[in-house]
Amino acid sequence: MLEIMTPFGIIFAVICLVGGFLLEGGHVSALLAPAAFIIVVGGTIGATVVSFSTSEVLSIPGLIKTAVTKKLPDFSETINLVVDLAEKARREGLLYLDSQLHTIEDPFLRKAMQLVVDGTDPEMVRSILETEVYAAYERHHVGVGIFEAAGGYAPTMGIIGTVMGLVHVLGNLTDPDSLAPAIAMAFIATLYGVGSANVFWLPVAGKLKNLSKKELILREMMIEGILALQAGYNPIIIRERLNAFIRPGQVKNQSDEGEE
Repeated sequence: MLEIMTPFGIIFAVICLVGGFLLEGGHVSALLAPAAFIIVVGGTIGATVVSFSTSEVLSIPGLIKTAVTKKLPDFSETINLVVDLAEKARREGLLYLDSQLHTIEDPFLRKAMQLVVDGTDPEMVRSILETEVYAAYERHHVGVGIFEAAGGYAPTMGIIGTVMGLVHVLGNLTDPDSLAPAIAMAFIATLYGVGSANVFWLPVAGKLKNLSKKELILREMMIEGILALQAGYNPIIIRERLNAFIRPGQVKNQSDEGEE
């Protein structure tokens, strides 16, 4: 399912930039420069892939898909699920939860519950899950780094493209009438470089970073909830403990829903 704000933001930014240019009396055709596009985009991609391994580079399409389709996790829904499991464990015992594992969609939470059902020591449960959280953080960090690197290279490639264009212009000074259009076209490369960095590369990196941050907080919340469940805490106490991971406004709304 499409996470609408990501493509909307990119498209809206492009429309505003082009629209402002047109309002100043410019023409869309003036922004079209295939040579500059090849220099900037090709140079950016080439410089970026040098910095990362083959497997990391091959993950780029998946990262773009994640940025466009993945929504921020629903903390309240996860809290409700953990509390519901805690209530069942309190009534039926931990072994009863073995029959409920297939209903848990999140692989991390399902693995955590499996460890608890298997009678794993609480400290070992925490160690295993926190190791997985750390590994996930490292994977996310690499993904964010790819787009941040591209966002850093793109403006430089734009400047290189502009310099190359000006070199070409200065090599053809015999036709003064063509100088102004040629110089304007040369600066399009800088526009492509700065524009692509700030409209695509860096915003996508920011979206991935935000998703990673929220997902890691969610995982930490799951760990605390599962360990509290394993310790046999009252489900009400577990809910209060997990509510600390979400904003006060969300806690209030959740309480309102419960009252209704």
